[in-house]
Amino acid sequence: MAEETQKIESPKGKQIGKITHYFSKIGVAVLALSGSLKTGDTIVISGHGKEFEQLVDSMQVEHENVSAAKAGDEVGMKVVEPVKEGCLVYLKG
Repeated sequence: MAEETQKIESPKGKQIGKITHYFSKIGVAVLALSGSLKTGDTIVISGHGKEFEQLVDSMQVEHENVSAAKAGDEVGMKVVEPVKEGCLVYLKG
């Protein structure tokens, strides 16, 4: 039987993605989205012993500024704290 990937609903909110890369010199993370995200949303990044909230004030897809992204997109955004690959991203509800 194949395992199904489920979006996790938690007190943090709905899981919408995962960090796939972090550029430490410029403080930018790449998120692989499994849900939609738009500017103005509040996200929670959790993993590797840390957790923090931040407002999405801008993001890019393929080096172009976008105001919204959908499942399957990879977006880049500045993060307020360093993150590591594998951290989970939640949309705060």
